[in-house]
Amino acid sequence: MSYPKRTAALASAAVLAGSVVVLVAPAARADVVDVDYQCKTPIGDKSAVSPIDIKGVKSGGGYKITMSWQKGVSSSPVELGKGAMNPSATIRLGGADSGTLTVSGPANQAAIPANTPIKISDLSGTYTPKKSGKVTFTAGVLTIKALGTTTTCTPSNDPKPSLTLDVTAAGGSSGSSGSSGSSAGSAPSGGDSAGQLPQTGPEDSAIALGTLGGTVLLAGLAGALWVTRRNQPVRR
Repeated sequence: MSYPKRTAALASAAVLAGSVVVLVAPAARADVVDVDYQCKTPIGDKSAVSPIDIKGVKSGGGYKITMSWQKGVSSSPVELGKGAMNPSATIRLGGADSGTLTVSGPANQAAIPANTPIKISDLSGTYTPKKSGKVTFTAGVLTIKALGTTTTCTPSNDPKPSLTLDVTAAGGSSGSSGSSGSSAGSAPSGGDSAGQLPQTGPEDSAIALGTLGGTVLLAGLAGALWVTRRNQPVRR
């Protein structure tokens, strides 16, 4: 095989190697999931379906988990003035961990008219892994406190997880599902995760994997150029 053809073959192999790396499964997967809430309110039962989005961002030794509602749930027979409504929710943990994570958020920033679906602001909390592995995050009970009353909304359709994270616990411990590992809203604990790239969600995971694939490609091209140059006859 001539030197130019050998160089082209090695470069093609490097490109294929980079492609294989990019196709590796991401460390996080997020889905928008429709949740059918059945709400117990002071004026009777109500129901509403809202798409739920849960995202995770690496933060120190844990993850900042944010839960978002794309549609309003429940309603009030009277106007709720600014700051009158305080929401919180639980997220069920599964996979390598179990238990619940509590998330909370600010009170309503604007008045909510009477008989209008209540739009929940983004709720967040800190999750600290206690065991390594894939952990799922599924919408749990939503609690709305307003004007001295409490409304609870419970998922009735057994929703699937909105987020799956491949996490590493402090010290790299591993274990199977069934362990207790919940973390309250703003009380992170434990040290930094060892030996893990920052994992924020499927988009950032893809970027990290793409960077790794590019590194493999550059290494392959460098090897091809070195072999070509090494085999060239010395000019006199």
